[in-house]
Amino acid sequence: MSVDVDKPAEPPASAPPAQPEPIKAIPVRHYGRWVAALVVIGLLVLLVRAFASGKVNWGAIPEYMFNTDILKGLRNTLWITVLSMVIGIVLGVVLAVMRQSKNPVTKSVAWFYVWFFRGTPVYVQLFLWFNLGLVFQYIDIMPIYKDEWSDFMTPFLCALLGLGLNEAAYMAEICRAGLNAVDEGQTEAAHALGMSHGKTLRRIVVPQAMRVIVPPTGNEVINMLKTSSLVIAVQYYDLLQAAQNVGRDSGVVVEMLILAAAWYLIATTVLSIGQYYLERYYARGSSRQLPPTPFQRIKAKLAGPNRAGGTA
Repeated sequence: MSVDVDKPAEPPASAPPAQPEPIKAIPVRHYGRWVAALVVIGLLVLLVRAFASGKVNWGAIPEYMFNTDILKGLRNTLWITVLSMVIGIVLGVVLAVMRQSKNPVTKSVAWFYVWFFRGTPVYVQLFLWFNLGLVFQYIDIMPIYKDEWSDFMTPFLCALLGLGLNEAAYMAEICRAGLNAVDEGQTEAAHALGMSHGKTLRRIVVPQAMRVIVPPTGNEVINMLKTSSLVIAVQYYDLLQAAQNVGRDSGVVVEMLILAAAWYLIATTVLSIGQYYLERYYARGSSRQLPPTPFQRIKAKLAGPNRAGGTA
């Protein structure tokens, strides 16, 4: 005998729950930004108006842009910058290694060098080299060279020694910081493999330290380019000296100083671009994927609409 058991009636299908309305986020209004933007724009307008109302011969700037004397001064400025940085980098690496040495004599000499050249202005150092002829009549390196000091210490050599030796003190600290940034375990592992101290520095420590050394070194190159304008004190013919001479002869003094500033800006811009790509080169091992360069971003933006249009 079977008993029918009534199944409970299924509840009627209910309507799906209503979806909540999307939240509309209203950004907070920053009135201070608008005020700051208006103030900055106002100051720029006043600055442009001041130069526009001044008696500036703007046509003289492009006219003398590629003047022979100006280009000669620019070439000398770039040349003294490169040579001074070469001296600064090479001597700075040597001083940094001396600072890391366990020999108390070399360590003390390196410390004194950095202390002296960082503690005195480069302008004073230039004048010191220039006026040493008042103290020394001859330079006598017995088996190698002997000459009168005035013939030996030319304006070019004064500028080179004043800038290069001063830069070496700063590069020594930059290199020392880069060497200290490398983990000591790298050196211990290299010594365990039988590498000498010099080989460990060349093959293991220095390549890893370059990632720390390159960015401040790039800043030092740009700073050296601008600091080289001080060599006018020792009568070295650089970009500033050329601009002053041309301005004095042609009667457009301010215009030639503006032209010199423009050439300095162009040179520093080129050096900044080179520094950017050099930093990317040495940063390859520090991150898995490097951010795109400005040219890569522009290329991606230009290629985006075309790809989108092709797939549509």
